[in-house]
Amino acid sequence: MNKIYYLATCSTCIRIIKELGISASNFEMQDIKTQPMTATQVDEMKSLSGSYESLFSRRAMKYKSMGLANQNLSEADYKRLIVEEYTFLKRPVFIIKQEIFIGNSKKTVKAVQAKIN
Repeated sequence: MNKIYYLATCSTCIRIIKELGISASNFEMQDIKTQPMTATQVDEMKSLSGSYESLFSRRAMKYKSMGLANQNLSEADYKRLIVEEYTFLKRPVFIIKQEIFIGNSKKTVKAVQAKIN
C-alpha cells in the first residue's frame, strides 16, 4: 500500500496531493497532526531514507525558537524531535512500493508523479 504523511493545514501539502491526484482510495493518508507518528513509523521512514536527518525540517518555526540551529544534533536528537513534534518532519513524505520521497521540491514531486503513473 502506498502511504503519505502530510499536514492537512499545510497549503503546500494539499496542493501537491491535488496535483498528483492522491486520495484515500489510492494512498493510506496520515495527517500527522491528528494522527501522530509513532516511533516505529519514524524508524521505518529512516530505514528507507538512510537517516533521521534526511527527514528533519530545518524550516520549522520551532527549529529557531528552540535554539536548535546553534546545536550539534545527533541522529538520536533528530528522531526524538520528529517523534515529539510533528512540525519537524519534512513534508510531505511519500512511501511508494518501499521507496521514500521526502519534501515538496519540484524534483521530488516529479519523481512521485513518475512512480505513481
